This record gives sequence, C-alpha cells and structure tokens, in this order.
Amino acid sequence: MAIEFKDGKYVDPKTGHVTLDPTIYKDWQIAEEAEKNLPPVDFFREKLGLLPEEIIPYGKTPKIDFIKVMKRLKDKPDGKFIEVTAITPTPFGEGKSTVSLGLIEGLGKLGLNVGGALRQPSGGPTMNVKGTAAGGGNALLMPMTEFSLGLTGDINDIMNAHNLAMVALNARMQHERNNNDEWLAKKGLKRLDIDPKRVEMGWVMDFCAQGLRNIIIGIGGRLDGYMMESKFGIAVGSELMAILAVARDLKDLRERIGKIVVAYSRSGEPVTCEDLEVAGAMTAWMRNTINPTMCYSVEHQPVLVHAGPFANIAIGQSSVIADRLALKLFDYHVTESGFAADIGFEKFWNVKTRLSGLTPNVSVLVATVRALKMHGGGPKVTPGAPLAKEYTEENLELLEKGTCNLFHHVNTIKKSGINPVVCINRFYTDTDAEIALLKKLCKEHGVRCAESNHWRYGGEGAIELAKTVVEACEEPVNIKFLYDLDMPLRQRVELIAKEVYGADGVDWAPLATQKAERFESDPKYKDYCTMMVKTHLSLSDDPTKKGVPTGWRLAIRDILEYGGAKFLCPMAGTISMMPGTAANPAYRRIDVDTETGKVSGLF
Repeated sequence: MAIEFKDGKYVDPKTGHVTLDPTIYKDWQIAEEAEKNLPPVDFFREKLGLLPEEIIPYGKTPKIDFIKVMKRLKDKPDGKFIEVTAITPTPFGEGKSTVSLGLIEGLGKLGLNVGGALRQPSGGPTMNVKGTAAGGGNALLMPMTEFSLGLTGDINDIMNAHNLAMVALNARMQHERNNNDEWLAKKGLKRLDIDPKRVEMGWVMDFCAQGLRNIIIGIGGRLDGYMMESKFGIAVGSELMAILAVARDLKDLRERIGKIVVAYSRSGEPVTCEDLEVAGAMTAWMRNTINPTMCYSVEHQPVLVHAGPFANIAIGQSSVIADRLALKLFDYHVTESGFAADIGFEKFWNVKTRLSGLTPNVSVLVATVRALKMHGGGPKVTPGAPLAKEYTEENLELLEKGTCNLFHHVNTIKKSGINPVVCINRFYTDTDAEIALLKKLCKEHGVRCAESNHWRYGGEGAIELAKTVVEACEEPVNIKFLYDLDMPLRQRVELIAKEVYGADGVDWAPLATQKAERFESDPKYKDYCTMMVKTHLSLSDDPTKKGVPTGWRLAIRDILEYGGAKFLCPMAGTISMMPGTAANPAYRRIDVDTETGKVSGLF
C-alpha cells in the first residue's frame, strides 16, 4: 500500500487511521491527531496479556509492575532483541530515535507483536535548546507533552534520593564538628571524619543551571550545616540514574545504592551511602522507578520509557529492566543506544549485554546521506547555519568517500557477533541515485541494507527496513565480548581504542596512570565496567576529524570512579556535569492555554 497525501492527509480506507504529511504539519500536530484515536489503557493491557494488578494507573501513561510481571512470565521465552545505533553523526544527529520508532511502526505494519524501550528525556535540554527526544514526523512517541515534562516522576524521585544523600552527608559533618565521640555514641553514630575537600557528590536538579556549578553551602552558624564548597549537576548525570539503567531488579538497585561513594575520610577511606545509613531511605524514594512507563508510537504500538542516563559517563540507553520486561511482552523488541556505534554500541555490547545476560539479535546502524557526505570531505556542518549545497544536491563522489565511516562501524558490530543491518534514513533531499549507490556498496561489503522513509510515511515507509530486520533476526548470533573482565583496565582501553576507534595506541596522563595503577592493583575493581568518555563527533578524540582518522593516539587524562554503578570512566576529553542554559532557550516559547490546559511551544 502506498501513501498518497491529499490536502496534507491520508486516511487508511481499512482502519480510518489518519496520517498527516510532516512536510506540512508539525510534530505536535501529528501527535495530537494520533492521540484522538489512542485506545484506552485496557486495550494495551489485554493486547500484551497483562493482568489488571500488573498495571499501575497513571492516566494514559501507566507504569507496568516489573516485579509482578517478571515473576509470572519468568519461564516465557524472550522475543527478538533489536538495538539501534548510528554512524558518527553531524551535530544535528542522524535520527536514531526516529528510526527506532519507525522500525517499531514498520514491524507493526507486518502484523507482528512489537514494542520498544527508549530513554526518558531530561528537563534540562527540553527547556534549553535541544528540545524533546520523541522522534519526529510520523515516527513519533506520544503523548509528547507528558513524555517531555517529567512523565511519571522517575527523574524527580532520583533527585530526591540523590539530594537526601547530600543532606545526610552535610548533617553528619555538622554533628561530628559540633560534638565529641561520647555524644555521637549516644546517638548510635561513629565518627566518619569526612574530609570536606574530598566530597565526591554534589546536589542535582533537572535543569541547565551554570550558576550552580560551584557553590558554597552551610553559611551561617553552627546549626546551619557544615560550611564547604559544593556543586550542582544535572539530574540525569546522577550516579543513581546510571544505576537505574544497569540494575537487574530492586535487590540489585538497593545493593548498588549502598555502595555509592559520597566522600572520603581524612585518612582516605571511602564514605558510602551505607556508612551514612541513608541507602535504605534513598531506595524507598526510588522504589517505583524500577517500573517502566508505557507510552505509544503515533501508530499505537506500546513503547516503554525507562531511565535516561548520560551517554558518556553511563550507558546512555534505556534500562536493563526495560529490556528484560520488553522481551517478555513483545515478540520483537527495539531499543536505542546513545551517540554513535563507537560509544553507544560499544557500551551496549561490552557493558549492558554483559550485565543483563540478554542476547541481541540485530544491530541497526543508522546512516544518512548528509552525514556520509560530511565524512567524505564535505563542508563543515554547523547548527543554526544553512547546509551547504553539497548536502542538498546530488554528489555521489562525496557520498562514496564518506562510506569509510559507515563500514568502520559495520566492522565493529560484526566483531561482536551481532548481525548488522544498515538503515539509510532517507531525507527528502536524497536522490534515488544516492540511495542506489549506498545499497550497492553495502552489498559489496556483505552487509544487509534497507532504505527507510518513516519520517514521511510512518510504518508504511519502514516496511523495507522491517522486513530486512526480521530476516536478519533469523540468523544465529554468537556474542563475543571485546575483552574479558580479567583483563586489566589499561589493556581494555588499549583494545577499545585500537579495535573500535582505530587508534594506534593510548597515551596516559600522569594522573590517569596513577589512578589506573591503583585500580588494577585492587581486586575490588576487577568486575567494574569500563565506561569510555570521548567525543561522539569523531572516531578519534578530536571532534574536527571526520571519516576514519589514522595516525593518532587516544589521550586519557583522568579516570572517574562510580562505586555504586561499578563504573570506571577513562576520560579522553572534558565533561561538564551541569550544562548551561543558552541565550535563546526553549522555555521562552512555552506557555499554557488557561482555558484548555494545553501546553504550547514545547515542540
């Protein structure tokens, strides 16, 4: 069936479903039209075979009770597991969320039981310049307003739990300063002797607030807290969010929270949430965050929304819990990895898959003609500036040169043993000759390739991709991790740098060397995950180098430690845990119709 828009609309003669032309209508209008005919929650409950008590009511976006469902379906075979990643992107991104939703809709068009899992967006970027992360066009997540404005409160619960740890820390420091050991003992406390210069945690809020990056707290008298330097970070950068994304269940979540290192004592001993006797209360705040929230594509397939961790210091993906649940509910489960395949897929492969014990069937590698031309030597792509004509006009030479980046990422996926499928995310400026060239080159390199026009046509535009993915799912998978957990940290980093990034080797700054030696000599860190921090705009550590850079070495300047998440993060660049708000932020355009309660300007 081909969709032909008439006056900007197409009405399915069988179902009456209305598809709007995204070249005319905005995303919020497409979502609003789709919401008019959204079936009730009970429809989805019955469709997924859920019991009434397994749904936690929250309007049209209920939570699904993870513990109850997994207990009942523990022996049910898992569905097919599909991950979506991308080539090294332009600053605009190449549409992983849009492809994920388009693929879900395309699989739905084939009559399959399909769903997915995506990250929850942070309020910081939503109110700043990036906007929401709900896909686009006719490959869109809804309800968009709820999705973009806190959803069912998981990020708020994480903020409360995180800030409670800081409350406990500062209160403890005040009481230890003001009282002797005898007084502390009467209260059931032992002296932790916390070093105010070695406090690892700060406070969090879910906005971009550069004015709170460095603060002083405890100003006042002896009963006004302990005066010290402190800081704020963005909520989704909290270690608690990282933990939520990798925890297998509530028990695992509780154990990891207890091991979070909040500070160090003056003698150098770690002070954890367990030491502060606050881990149980933090888990109480987060008890409901283990239950994913159900949202929907604009073609009414269920999509679980759960966790929203950073893609650099954490996995940058929806949670292990969401994957476990989705594979019991859906025959085909689609999820997405943040950033490009050198970062997002590498963490999906060597961290998330290892922790979850789940076996992915297919990795969909998203490519655009625009990004490939950039990697072929095209002019610089700058957000806010018009694209050069090389990107909007046919240019087969630039396109073919840029496929070096595509096939580098294809080879990375093949090393994992997971089956790759290249998705050409088609833009309206792409020509048939450009698409044909990419398909020809993919065939020559022995990798499946499908064009998808889901942004324009929804599931109907993604049928070729859906059929290709279903075919690839039938092939056997032999997952092979890049490194064993017995391998020392610096050898792991060397292997990632050479095999995934294409570097000649790794150079370690003195501070990074000192930390690496300490981590490698302590058996405690043997099973910690290696969580690389690097620019996503290049395979190298220099964001200006495109294509497949050669003759370079990866520079590691520091290593961050997260004791609860059990991450060691080698830093090949700088990172700000609190982004700043720009001069023209999105919040300037957002308002509410006081007659209807409808939010405007959010999208």
